[in-house]
Amino acid sequence: MSANVERLRLRLAQESARIMLEEGVHDFAAAKSKAAHRLKTTGRRHMPSNLEIQTAMQDRQRLFSDETDRAALRELRERALQVMQLLNQFEPRLVGSVLNGTVGLGSRVVLHVFSESVEEVIFLLMDQKVSYRESERSLRDGHVTKTYPSLVLRFREAEIEVVVFPVDGIRQSPPSPVDGRPMRRADVAELQYLLNSDD
Repeated sequence: MSANVERLRLRLAQESARIMLEEGVHDFAAAKSKAAHRLKTTGRRHMPSNLEIQTAMQDRQRLFSDETDRAALRELRERALQVMQLLNQFEPRLVGSVLNGTVGLGSRVVLHVFSESVEEVIFLLMDQKVSYRESERSLRDGHVTKTYPSLVLRFREAEIEVVVFPVDGIRQSPPSPVDGRPMRRADVAELQYLLNSDD
């Protein structure tokens, strides 16, 4: 790969990262498209991978995050922990930007839970008087897209999406949109460790 192509690829990764963190764009493909338009480039060979963009996001967070950003991440993780404790019987796992620390404008907590049915989760939320709206989350698995029911909660000013998997879904994490490997999932103990490490 030539130095010019490499430089353009890096610029596209950095601009895509900025768009995702500062403009509330949460889809890698949409961020790449916006970045390519702004940098007036076409063609796929310049395009960075999702992993390159996530790395650029993490670099940007290290360089530019301040106390307010760190406090916002901690607050989202604390809300995640509280909801995970509430949903403990469904073996909740934290995934996504709140886990890997790449939160930006409009980031939400995403949890995976495991249940015989979405209704079981709904009954618990109703019992605890937690308001929610029903939605769904599509996840790619190779060339197949699978759709799962999800519940979007408003919990102490945070928006939290709870994606409901079958009980045996805990055994195999879906592929990450970043690198195609099994998505990293953190249980209550790991999240508590992350929070304690910040103290």
